[in-house]
Amino acid sequence: MSYTKQYLQKGKEIISVVEKQEDKILEVAQIFAKSILDGRMVHLFGSGHSRIMVEEMWPRYGSFPGFNPIVELSLSNHNLVIGSNGQRQAMFLENVTGFAAKILRNFGLNNQDTALIISSSGCNVVPIEMAEELQKQHIKVVALVSSQHLEGSASKRKDGKKLTDFADFVLDTGAPLGDAMIKIDGLDTPVSPGSTLGGILIINTLKAEIANILVQNGKMPKVLSSGKIIGDERAVELFESAYDEHAHLMAKLYENVGK
Repeated sequence: MSYTKQYLQKGKEIISVVEKQEDKILEVAQIFAKSILDGRMVHLFGSGHSRIMVEEMWPRYGSFPGFNPIVELSLSNHNLVIGSNGQRQAMFLENVTGFAAKILRNFGLNNQDTALIISSSGCNVVPIEMAEELQKQHIKVVALVSSQHLEGSASKRKDGKKLTDFADFVLDTGAPLGDAMIKIDGLDTPVSPGSTLGGILIINTLKAEIANILVQNGKMPKVLSSGKIIGDERAVELFESAYDEHAHLMAKLYENVGK
């Protein structure tokens, strides 16, 4: 079997893992949709390559306002690799105690908010503390992890706690321990990770279910859409109104900062 077929087969297995979580996805979609219906936001956080899932949720085509993408460049800027702003620094900062609290200090949160924290291993300090700090403020936290990788990994926290210890709901990408899924003959290290594949599937199933709940409750989501589908004029109108709505939602997060 070619390596292409092997990866596609592994991808089908990941789809199966996601499919088995449908009831939980529907439950999470309900709590996220409630935040949006209440005029609040779903906070998204991921460091390292977990940033990909944050940006998949919002903003991009097929997405809509209601999400606060918290992306710290110092934790997730990959293009330089070495030198200034390199990976070594990012991976170090990912385990600095207290960093999560400093990030959240920028926002005026309340218990109508909800959060999605993404971390494949669930073992780095900043994502764990992000969830911990949010729970302290009575905000429901959903963790998106790779369960096998999390179970086979040791927490970087001194107390051994992992992201799932501070989560009200846990969703699983279905990726294996170590993430990489394909073993090449003659190479002792596997290649081609799977956590992003599973993560993106979960993000977009959530997105569809949340949109449906909003529509059922009379709130038409302002979806970023291609002019090739709805015409250029309508696409521009949605683009502008969606970004305006996002700005108004973000403004609420700043008006009570420090109070």
